[in-house]
Amino acid sequence: MDALVLLRRDPATTALFLDFDGTLAPIVPAAPDARPLPGTSETLVALAARYAVVAIVSGRPVTFLRAHLPAEVGLYGLYGLEAVVEGEQVDQPGVDVWRRVVADVAEEAQATGPPGLDVENKGLSLTLHYRRQPELADRALEWATEAADRSGLHLRRAKMSLELHPPVAVDKGTVVAARAAGMTAVGYIGDDEGDLPAFAALDHLAAQGVATVKVAVRTSESTPALLAQADVEVDGPAGALALLQALLVQ
Repeated sequence: MDALVLLRRDPATTALFLDFDGTLAPIVPAAPDARPLPGTSETLVALAARYAVVAIVSGRPVTFLRAHLPAEVGLYGLYGLEAVVEGEQVDQPGVDVWRRVVADVAEEAQATGPPGLDVENKGLSLTLHYRRQPELADRALEWATEAADRSGLHLRRAKMSLELHPPVAVDKGTVVAARAAGMTAVGYIGDDEGDLPAFAALDHLAAQGVATVKVAVRTSESTPALLAQADVEVDGPAGALALLQALLVQ
């Protein structure tokens, strides 16, 4: 982990970004049951006291993140559609008009989607989970593709799920690029396809002379492309937590 020396060198001008599911919290069959590993909150609080930026960038709504993570860290939910700024939730400009669309599609999914599909309405986006019934993958994709065409929402694939988002140009990469402005070093820790834009943002920062460290969390569901691009690999959320704790060592 020699690359982590880059992140310890000047914490006052270093930003740390982290995914939630599969990174801070183990993957679980039912999405609402996910929780960070014991010791995660204490570690994040200590990091936030030392580093310029410590932020979670997740596909989860910020209401969920606020319930399970300390107030000292930045929170960016729904891939950046939502954020918590100075204790208040702030949405991306122009996205609020899509709440009704998302609600309507969620109702359609409950009524006409493949039986057994878990429908999660996140307010500004919708996730269709088939983790508990993997055999629904093809039918779920067909339904979600048609729903996206009807509604104008954009379809994204995720781990054992499909996501429908407003057509807004925001993702984990845009969050990292904006929040890392002025930093001399930036690290990102993630485990799946949704983290690839964040890795791309770090590549862009590296080309500008910023020290960057891309960390992939290896699980049974890790995205091969993410592992291939990583500077450092760790084993599961326990490995990610150990890495974060190592960043506190002087």
